[in-house]
Amino acid sequence: MGLLTQILGGLAGNALGGRRSDGSRGGGGISPILMALLPVVLNMLSQRGHARGLGPGPAGGAGGLGGLAGMGGLGGLLEQFTQKGYGSQANSWVGTGANEALPPTAIDDIFSRDQLHQIAQQAGLGDDEARSGLSELLPDVVDHFTPGGQVPEQSQLTSSVDDFLRQFR
Repeated sequence: MGLLTQILGGLAGNALGGRRSDGSRGGGGISPILMALLPVVLNMLSQRGHARGLGPGPAGGAGGLGGLAGMGGLGGLLEQFTQKGYGSQANSWVGTGANEALPPTAIDDIFSRDQLHQIAQQAGLGDDEARSGLSELLPDVVDHFTPGGQVPEQSQLTSSVDDFLRQFR
């Protein structure tokens, strides 16, 4: 079971008063750090500037993630990983095979200190928690939103993120 599937199961369990639809306890040991980072990451990938909550934020980077939304969404983020020497990992997330792990130190190569701090603040976390959580969450999120090994057009990605976020409401 993928990390994103586990997170969805945990969120569904929380929405059902701690129980999943199959009667088992929700959460499944999913880290609260990953749960806090998920909406921030989704909004960042869909080039939305605001990530406080699960709803859509203002377009054009006017919200709390300002410069992060301007990274170019999923394509821009993948380009950053490639330029910084993590192309093999990024390609594995997009591809149809196993996802290569990303060390937490890679996050410092991709995001500036200010960007990481913005992400951490949006998620209500410390910078170290955000760094560690991003290194764990990004591979699975990218994998989920690149079905068939292809990076979708931005409008299609935004629509997919919107559909995904509707599962939380």
